[in-house]
Amino acid sequence: MDVVVASSSIEAGIGCWDLHTGAEQLRYKLCASPPHGLVCVGQRFLASSQLREPSASGSVHYWSWSKPQVDVKSFPAEQIKPLAANSEGTYIVGGGLSGNIYLWEVASGRLLKKWHAHYRAVSCLVFSDDDSLLISGSEDGGIRVWSLLLIFDDFRRQQRSQLYEHNFKEHTLCVTDVVTGYGGGNAIIVSASLDRTCNVWSISKEKLLRKIVFPTIVDAIALDPGEHVFFAGGRDGKIYVAALNAESTSDSKYGLHIINCFSNHSNTVTCLVYSISGNCLISGSEDGVIRVWDAKSHNIVRVFKHAKGPVNNILVIRQQLSQMNLQSSSRRQGSSLPPPLEKYPIVEDPTDLKAVIGRQATCSNSTEALYLRSDVINGQIKELQQQGSASAEMEIERLKHDYERSINTVQQCRIRELLSGNFYL
Repeated sequence: MDVVVASSSIEAGIGCWDLHTGAEQLRYKLCASPPHGLVCVGQRFLASSQLREPSASGSVHYWSWSKPQVDVKSFPAEQIKPLAANSEGTYIVGGGLSGNIYLWEVASGRLLKKWHAHYRAVSCLVFSDDDSLLISGSEDGGIRVWSLLLIFDDFRRQQRSQLYEHNFKEHTLCVTDVVTGYGGGNAIIVSASLDRTCNVWSISKEKLLRKIVFPTIVDAIALDPGEHVFFAGGRDGKIYVAALNAESTSDSKYGLHIINCFSNHSNTVTCLVYSISGNCLISGSEDGVIRVWDAKSHNIVRVFKHAKGPVNNILVIRQQLSQMNLQSSSRRQGSSLPPPLEKYPIVEDPTDLKAVIGRQATCSNSTEALYLRSDVINGQIKELQQQGSASAEMEIERLKHDYERSINTVQQCRIRELLSGNFYL
């Protein structure tokens, strides 16, 4: 069953409908989400950052599928706007008003990483289809691409002059939406901005492929799965269809590369999602209505009405029969969601970090690896320093080199296990 989930910027809760029958499902209470602030975590539960006054502290709420009330409340160090989760639901990423990005482990709630990503607030976050990259957009107009392998690799980070992999700076105003295609590091990125443009980028080539100027501000984008066109939701209530083909030179009354336009919303189109299973486009608007469109004919297939207020987030979630049975069981037994997200990272004692000394073919050969604590290595170095000989100095340099290389090996193994969803700190 495909379920449409929608939230609002006012305290109107989260609506939930069967995409194909239109039947309303459970309505979740007490949610006022910012744009891009609603996410489904590993198909297991809903999470949303909460829209509050800029001076107020931030919060992130969890809802289980079976209960309308908030199950878990978290209070990060600052107000979080956009949220994103990897496909396995092993971690959640949030963007702060300060320009910081926070990465939490879902199972434990631990804050694993925090880094300053942008000069102004982070406005949107999205993972690549293979979960290896994180793309962020900001109110400063910048778009940056982050490699998770690098984010978790402290040794490599120290060797870099900047943390991001790519930095796209063509937009002159706040980035309103970012979507990515298929192909991981070889995918395209489409971004929208308050400057009334949508840009198409190549990640691997690190270049702008196309800039499209719209007659209105675009707040939402959705990609055609074949990546021939993308849909852009405008503040004039219209949905524009723009060509992605780099060779296309089509012109129309709407503007260069804009090949079509359709509308039924009476106000700003705030969010767009493409559903592959139904081959349909779902749009939300400030008029409080969610419309389901046939992607080819652009005819309205179904209409959902949110309880009240503008719609600013839409998700389409595939629920299996086994999940529905689990939800029914959790109603009787009570749900079990992860703990709240931590406000601050735990500072680890570097002397407790274990390094692998000697050859290690793979991460799985941990039983054959020889582990030595860093304080043991430091003790060996001190003994050699007391000798003061040239050979001792050479041995010290060798130990330091082997130690750094071993630390790097351990970190790489941790990163691979984390990205595969099998890593617990």
